Amino acid sequence: MTRLRDHYRTSVVPKMMEEFHHKNRLQVPKLDKIVLNMGLGEGARDSAVVEEAISHIATICGQRPVITRARKSIAGFKLRAGMPVGIKATLRGATMYEFFDRFVNVAVPRIRDFRGLSDTFDGRGNYNMGIEELIIFPEVNLDKVKKSFGMHITMVTTARTDAEARRMLELLGLPLRRR
Repeated sequence: MTRLRDHYRTSVVPKMMEEFHHKNRLQVPKLDKIVLNMGLGEGARDSAVVEEAISHIATICGQRPVITRARKSIAGFKLRAGMPVGIKATLRGATMYEFFDRFVNVAVPRIRDFRGLSDTFDGRGNYNMGIEELIIFPEVNLDKVKKSFGMHITMVTTARTDAEARRMLELLGLPLRRR
């Protein structure tokens, strides 16, 4: 069992049950999945850029991402149907908790001029954020970075309200900015 999952079960669940008056442990929200998404932009035409992005995401999250392809051709963007436009990886279970733990304790403190993560949720208890540079992750070798990539991270929870999701993520250690 991962360290963070054990922390969730032993301390987060009892605190959430007390604060939100849940009668059953199963009513307490939990992390369902974490989705890492990276758009390739202009690099979609170059297969070397696609492979570099795939290797960075695979190094960061521990599993090979899926290439997302364009569904339609758009002449204004010089885009053909079937061209790679991005990559994504969906993390669940132990891999998800390991990534969350490394993200909160190692990567987030390396963000320049860090004052806390934005505390905006989507209204359904899910948290979305963007990272401008992947070099905040120590797994990424700076010598092999040819093009700077950004990434979107979506943390999907089973919470019914944003307040429950915010409190659960705070108890797990996510440093959110105060309103």
